[in-house]
Amino acid sequence: MSDGNALIERINALEMRLTYQDEAIETLNQTITKQWLEIDRLKRQLSEMKERLQEAESHAPGPANEPPPHY
Repeated sequence: MSDGNALIERINALEMRLTYQDEAIETLNQTITKQWLEIDRLKRQLSEMKERLQEAESHAPGPANEPPPHY
C-alpha cells in the first residue's frame, strides 16, 4: 500500500507543478501581449515623428553651414 501512497504523492506533486506552470505561462502571455501593444504604440509614434521631421526639413531654409551672404 505504500507504493500506492507514493504514487498518489507523485501525482499530486505533478499536478501542483502543472498548476504553477499554467499560471506562469498565463502571466508570461499577458506580459508579452502588453509589450507588443507598447511596441506597436512606439512604432506609430516613431513614424509620426519621422513624418514631422521630414515636413520640418522640407520647410526649413537652406543648409545651416552656408556662409552669410556678405562673404
